[in-house]
Amino acid sequence: MFEAIKGAFPNVVNYWDRFIDSMEATFQMFFIAGLITVLIGGCFGILLIVTKPGGIKPNKPVHMALEVVTNVFRSIPFIILLIFLIPFTRLIVGTSIGVRGAVVPLVFGAVPFFTRQVESALSDVDPGKVEAARSMGSGTLGIIFRVYLKEALPDLIRVLTITAISTIGLTTSAGAVGAGGIGSFAINYGQNMHYQDIVNLCVIILLVIVSIIQITGNTLARRTYNRELFKK
Repeated sequence: MFEAIKGAFPNVVNYWDRFIDSMEATFQMFFIAGLITVLIGGCFGILLIVTKPGGIKPNKPVHMALEVVTNVFRSIPFIILLIFLIPFTRLIVGTSIGVRGAVVPLVFGAVPFFTRQVESALSDVDPGKVEAARSMGSGTLGIIFRVYLKEALPDLIRVLTITAISTIGLTTSAGAVGAGGIGSFAINYGQNMHYQDIVNLCVIILLVIVSIIQITGNTLARRTYNRELFKK
């Protein structure tokens, strides 16, 4: 297999160790930033639904604060956000380059997107089921876990899939400003050194990663949806 890669991508082989390091950096950024994004964005999305006017726990100040923060950070292009957050990133993790330096802006870039996606998925839950749960004495947490998250599970899996693909794209963009990863490798050793085979391989790898995420997400969402239909 290595000989086949050497024949198709000769310049990649010359920088093989750096290529492997770039792959590892991409996956580290993806999983660390992705986990934090799911935790924070998921909580924010739930809070937007719960605290909205007419929600199960209306709270106008909290709802408005989340709306403003989400809208502000969603409106900033990621490359500009990277640069804007450099002082804050250095304050938090001590550096603005490498994997550590990329995680903070990646979270700030992905959380608002995931928050809105979660909010949209939960908004599609039948209000009648929410009211039925409230009439039977379910508290706020009970409604969130037994109604909202359970009923919206297939949509949440699709949302997670979209966000994962978006995060992969953000990690490659972060490579343009010293974050490392596949994006940085493609720019520094492909574009700047005019090695087209390096760029080609990076594109192929990203296509494979995105395809795997999409197929996995679609399969899980379909199976979850079919399971819910079977229960009904």
